[in-house]
Amino acid sequence: MMIRFPAAMSLAALLSVPATAAPMYLATGTLSGSSAGANVDLSGLTGKLENGLPGNILGGIGSGLAYAGGNTFIATPDRGPNATPYNSAVDDTTSYISRFQTLALSLTANTSGSGLPFGVTAALTGTTLLSSPTGLNYGTGAGLGTKIDGSPLGSGAPAQNTDGTYYFTGRSDNYAAGSSTNPANARFDPESVRVSNDGKSVFVSDEYGPYVRQFDRTTGSLIKTFTLPGNLAVTNLSPNGDTEIAGNAVGRVANKGMEGLAITPDGKTLVGIMQAPLEQDPSKFVRIVTIDVASGTTHEYGYKLTTGSGVSDIVAINDHEFLVDERDGKGLGDGSKAAVKQVFRIDINGAADITALSGTAASSATTVTKTATPFLDLVAALTAAGLTPAQIPAKIEGLSFGQDVTYNGTLLHTLFIANDNDFVPGTAGQNQFYVFGFTDADLPGFVAQQLSGAVPEPATWGMMLFGFAGIGAMARRRKVTVRYA
Repeated sequence: MMIRFPAAMSLAALLSVPATAAPMYLATGTLSGSSAGANVDLSGLTGKLENGLPGNILGGIGSGLAYAGGNTFIATPDRGPNATPYNSAVDDTTSYISRFQTLALSLTANTSGSGLPFGVTAALTGTTLLSSPTGLNYGTGAGLGTKIDGSPLGSGAPAQNTDGTYYFTGRSDNYAAGSSTNPANARFDPESVRVSNDGKSVFVSDEYGPYVRQFDRTTGSLIKTFTLPGNLAVTNLSPNGDTEIAGNAVGRVANKGMEGLAITPDGKTLVGIMQAPLEQDPSKFVRIVTIDVASGTTHEYGYKLTTGSGVSDIVAINDHEFLVDERDGKGLGDGSKAAVKQVFRIDINGAADITALSGTAASSATTVTKTATPFLDLVAALTAAGLTPAQIPAKIEGLSFGQDVTYNGTLLHTLFIANDNDFVPGTAGQNQFYVFGFTDADLPGFVAQQLSGAVPEPATWGMMLFGFAGIGAMARRRKVTVRYA
């Protein structure tokens, strides 16, 4: 009997198909500063944070990475430079204003005949601070110790706040009593970012709530906070993560909220993934949450970790298949050797909605389908190219598809991978970008996001201060060609 598969094969069918070629390691690049200086972003902020570091420090931008067309990408640093100890009562967090960075990541052909086929020229072109047009909940600092200079910690409200502009920050005490998902809480720990199809807004997932928020891309002003399922939230809140973990039996664990966020190619659905199991769920079991952008309707699905200790990001292949980044916390920045940095292909079609389930009932339900072997083993690829495991960043966090290229006459799609260096380049290295190329045969069913329309110029702090905003035309998906004999 002859069995005929439909043209669009499900992932379950793909599991029995011989593995395709591994993605090709195409390029690498770093970003260590901007036109404003080394390790300085373009926010224009002056003054010091509570830990003594400057408010315009550049770092951590690989927490999230999103393609915006042409050679433009959006990157999100997380809650700020809290790897510098000064006050454990607030987990060493500061009033670092949440922001996204606009980058130009240009692929240039390497015609030298040796080395990788391409190079990445990285430039910071704008910094946009994230704010709310309505008031937010900030901490007073009372009873929480001092700044690094010995003065009282003081209020968590940024001095830059004005009437109608209230900034989100990374300080852990910036919340009110109640649920961690209160939309008026000022504390924000951006992790993943995606650009809307019209280019006019960005969606950012966070670990404190967890939250998924939508911001205007020109001004950085909050448009919407999506309502997420209540089983993701915690209700006994604390500025100290260990205390918060000990006080809750339900919800996300501290600093391991919604680490990844995808947007389907049609721009209609956001897909978030938790970094680690919820308090009420078993180990090695994390939740995926889909959000209908128009209606706000959510669904939850189960995902089982393979070898990683958690998940860092998710990016959409099409409307039901995704790449997921599993990793350990080992490597450069941790003083150890990287072992697990793997990207798996998954399919949510056929998975059970577990919103109303927890514990064994949730983990026993039908989970998302997942390939047995990774689409990309980053440690294997980078060590094959000459890096040692100790040179591979511990925090590989950002995933984004990018511009197409042509190599030896073959059209390749690109996958960009970035690291979170925790704002400590001396320990964890610079902001790093690794680029891999793949064909349609390597990733069947791949559909590029339908980016179109006008995109705003990035809003720096200076632009916001003086009321300037620019609009530019979105470049088409850019293609770079290189041919070797």
